[in-house]
Amino acid sequence: MRPFAYERATSADDALARHDGETLYLGGGTNLVDLMRLGVEEPAKVVDVAHLPYDRIQLNPDGGLLIGAAVSNSALAADRTVREGHPMLAQAVLAGASGQIRNLATVGGNLLQRTRCSYFQDAAKPCNKRRPGSGCPAREGEHHNLAIIGHSESCVATHPSDMAVALAALDASVRVQGRDGEKTIPMDEFHRLPDNEPERDTNLDPGDLVTAVEVPALGMPSRYRKVRERASFAFALVSVAAALDTDGDEIRDVRLALGGVAHKPWRAHRAEEALRGATATRESFLRAAEAELEAAEPLRDNAYKVPLARNLIVRTLSELWEGTS
Repeated sequence: MRPFAYERATSADDALARHDGETLYLGGGTNLVDLMRLGVEEPAKVVDVAHLPYDRIQLNPDGGLLIGAAVSNSALAADRTVREGHPMLAQAVLAGASGQIRNLATVGGNLLQRTRCSYFQDAAKPCNKRRPGSGCPAREGEHHNLAIIGHSESCVATHPSDMAVALAALDASVRVQGRDGEKTIPMDEFHRLPDNEPERDTNLDPGDLVTAVEVPALGMPSRYRKVRERASFAFALVSVAAALDTDGDEIRDVRLALGGVAHKPWRAHRAEEALRGATATRESFLRAAEAELEAAEPLRDNAYKVPLARNLIVRTLSELWEGTS
């Protein structure tokens, strides 16, 4: 591991003042420290922001939530207001990692975790995310769990977060403190597709500090479902965050996001558009899923994700419908 300086910030402004070109912020460290040990991340300085006063979950009068970036994943999943008002979010957090990791990992760190692509994590191999222009060996190599939507010639990695998929479906926004003041970024715009700059996972500017996540009130049944290769501690092959609001048989509103299929949490806008105003049936759910997955461009070994995602969407929406009818 490369030697590095460690500093503890006393405020958001102090953290920004301590940040320079070779600085990374440290929350729980469950991803960053691993990458430093592997030689993938080599910051000259680490600024600890885990002790800043962003460790509270606030219930707003309208039923929305303000979740501090330093809230642990365990605290988020256990919070009654989250479990009752936004169950898909609690379910998504519990689907990720082990209890020990959730106890330490933070909401902000979860949003900013890097991909688990094996080529990215091996500093001896080429990877455009680590060394732009060095190539993407995953395209012809091991890619069975990598992207089928929105990938590019430069990168086929997937975003690993379960929580971020639920937040995308919930129309959440991320509060960020930057050098020019505070700004709010919608979740759908927070993470990036790889295009020709796969080294950029988010649309944050250098030094930007995530301070909180705003989650609007939901007011409809929701569910998070994850398919993985083993029962625990595994990243999603495909996951679905879904919410469904009906009036009789008519679908008034629907929220849908996919994990394990793209470089970012994939908001299923095409499927949502196809379902709003439609009659709730298995056939309408299937048509919507197929409309969304028309954009899929699977690689040699991950075409199985297309029917898996389709079936997962249909099953999850059907169970939500059956639970309300």
